[in-house]
Amino acid sequence: MKRLLSPSMMCADFRNLEREVRALEKAGSDLFHIDVMDGVYTPNLTLGLQDIKAIRSLTSLPLDAHLMMVNPGDKIDWFIKAGCDIIYIHPKADAFPTKTLLKIKEAGVHPGIAINPEESVESVREMLPLCDDLLIMSVHPGFAGQKFLDFVEPKIKELVKLKSTYGYTIFLDGNCTPAVIEKYANIGVDGFVLGTSALFRDGLSYQEALAGLR
Repeated sequence: MKRLLSPSMMCADFRNLEREVRALEKAGSDLFHIDVMDGVYTPNLTLGLQDIKAIRSLTSLPLDAHLMMVNPGDKIDWFIKAGCDIIYIHPKADAFPTKTLLKIKEAGVHPGIAINPEESVESVREMLPLCDDLLIMSVHPGFAGQKFLDFVEPKIKELVKLKSTYGYTIFLDGNCTPAVIEKYANIGVDGFVLGTSALFRDGLSYQEALAGLR
């Protein structure tokens, strides 16, 4: 089965955004991952609506928005209208996460949840039937370049086993090196968010990097 490779656009060169999007698309990206941080839920600010709209105007590939913000349900219409195809929320950051997931789905967009390293399967189990996609965090959300947290492996394996029951797609996000991608693709993870560990590195073209990961 083909594994999905999703460049993390917070690592791209925004001085040359059109060139970056075209090059990543030509190199074989399957979708684009867009991190949206509000400076409250995470101690960082990253991409926003104008960035999403700009990327949307440059590509027909799917866009997935990872909303690292408090009360995402209050703002979910922004991201639906901006053209996102997948929207992830952090359930604990939303007063009514199931309501938000249903609203995303009713809009014809794929709803998903992001699961932090310290969060268990049991803490999100009731929401799994509402999700088309899961984003398993192998680092703490907020910054690129963090160390992969090995203790998430049992959770990954458990959620892979539950795929046949709930029918979601699993993406792994956080220090996805080539070795991590090989290991967890074999375990059953469907897709990987690519940042500075595997794609946005000096001395390696996007074409070479993605071909090597394939």
